[in-house]
Amino acid sequence: MNAAAVLGNRSELIERFKGNPRLPLMLGGAALAAAIAVGVLWSRSPDYKVLYSNLSERDGGAVIASLQQMNVPYKFAEGGGAVMVPADKVHEMRLRLASQGLPKSGNAGMELMDNQKFGISQFAEQVNYQRGLEGELARSIESIAAVQSARVHLAIPKPTLFVRERQKPTASIVLTLHPGRAIDEGQVAAISHLVSSSVPELTPKSISIVDQHGNLLSGNGSNERMLDATQLKYVQTLERTYVQRVESILAPIVGQGNVKAQVTADVDFNIVEHTDESFKPNQDPTRAAIRSQQTSESNQQGGSPVGGVPGALSNQPPLQAAAPVVTQQPGQQGQQGQPGQQGQTGQQAQGQQAGTASTQAALAGAQAGPSSARRDSTTNYELDRTVRHVQQAPGGIRRLSVAVVVNHRQVAGANGKITSEPLTAAQLAQIENLAKEAMGFSPARGDSLNVVNSPFTSGEEIKPELPLWKQPEMIELAKTAAQYLLLALLALFVWFKVARPIVRKYTAPPLPPPAEANAAESVLLPVEEQQPDPEVLRLTAKYESDLALVRDAAQRDPRLVASVIKNWMSSDER
Repeated sequence: MNAAAVLGNRSELIERFKGNPRLPLMLGGAALAAAIAVGVLWSRSPDYKVLYSNLSERDGGAVIASLQQMNVPYKFAEGGGAVMVPADKVHEMRLRLASQGLPKSGNAGMELMDNQKFGISQFAEQVNYQRGLEGELARSIESIAAVQSARVHLAIPKPTLFVRERQKPTASIVLTLHPGRAIDEGQVAAISHLVSSSVPELTPKSISIVDQHGNLLSGNGSNERMLDATQLKYVQTLERTYVQRVESILAPIVGQGNVKAQVTADVDFNIVEHTDESFKPNQDPTRAAIRSQQTSESNQQGGSPVGGVPGALSNQPPLQAAAPVVTQQPGQQGQQGQPGQQGQTGQQAQGQQAGTASTQAALAGAQAGPSSARRDSTTNYELDRTVRHVQQAPGGIRRLSVAVVVNHRQVAGANGKITSEPLTAAQLAQIENLAKEAMGFSPARGDSLNVVNSPFTSGEEIKPELPLWKQPEMIELAKTAAQYLLLALLALFVWFKVARPIVRKYTAPPLPPPAEANAAESVLLPVEEQQPDPEVLRLTAKYESDLALVRDAAQRDPRLVASVIKNWMSSDER
């Protein structure tokens, strides 16, 4: 087959395409039906969700192989960082893959202890237990919303019997946060307490927490002398509370929105603990408390004092005293005796009485000899002793500084116009007293209060009214309308200047040859009595209408007609 035959077949196909005006419509309908079918199929395609993300190459290959064996469709996310499956099969596939032990590179938990081999060493068992504990803690930390993944490293020293050689366990945690997420200090403290509560003798201060950017999230006691977020929040809450107190007590007097207050609180966060023990002397002896009292007395009456030359004679005890012997009473002797003997007996009685008196005097003298007395007294009194143990909790207020601004009062004039006037001195004093009571003013603490009466000014700037055509909303509306209008004009231009001439070119029927047209005219002219053929009339009317359209097109766009004729001429030459 030569080139001329190929060109002839091509021109014949073009002529057939031109001779059948319904063919373009059929092709367009088929294209539209195909587009609708594609849209329907695309809308019915399953919704894919992430099955696993951040998989290693080995785990990713194992997961894909298992999905292929189960005939489950899958696809990769952008960049191949995640494996996606239909949304209705995500949970099922995770359970089925977990039964196969996939993925293996995840955090292994206490399931490591399930497949312990017989005869495993104590060291290997301890390592598996520590790995399982780390994996369980990592899973617990990953349940926090802001944490994407976590790794936990525990340093648990070997127990020893020696107290001096004992070491406390430590831990380090690496957190990978979700993009655009942040973790606050409260969550960091919660993670520290979570890990410390899971490991014996592990304190929160021994835990270091780092994010994926290398930022240290846990303080580890480095900022013990600095205010933390909790203390700053406490100060802000305290100041806000005093502001609300002052404004709420003054609002009913000056009106809502006519008073503004600001409070600065100096809070002491030092922890003070001291013990005092003081001794004071007794100021009033009569009221003093007696602890103990001891009295000792000794008396000695009569007896000669020890004296003389030292020796055996001076150390002998004194002789026994001789008591007088009385035989008869004086009355009995006078009665029994004779009158001659009465005088003698009386003399003897007098002599005996004198001897007895002398003996008694001697005894009295002996008893009234030298005597000695001694008394010792010891009294112990209690001393005043004061023991005071004081522990001051942090958060005490050292000083409060309060500033209050009160707006001028609004007064209606005689003409009904509202004017503003400053408050009187009595009203300012009343407001100041109320503010002091609300804030708990303490001169001993050094509190300060400043009340100012000043008119309030609005911060809004008065702008002149813009005309309608300069308003930003109207400008945006005009821009949007201009865009749509430009698109409409562009579409009309493409239709009338490009698409419509092309459609007319390929849908116009071919013109009959001149010889056949003359023959048809010669046949039709003499036969006037014959019935006209409807097909001939239809073709004639179509020919006339097409000819009118061609003339109209030639008048409107001569260049297009010239280019069409030129193409025809070139095709005829071939």
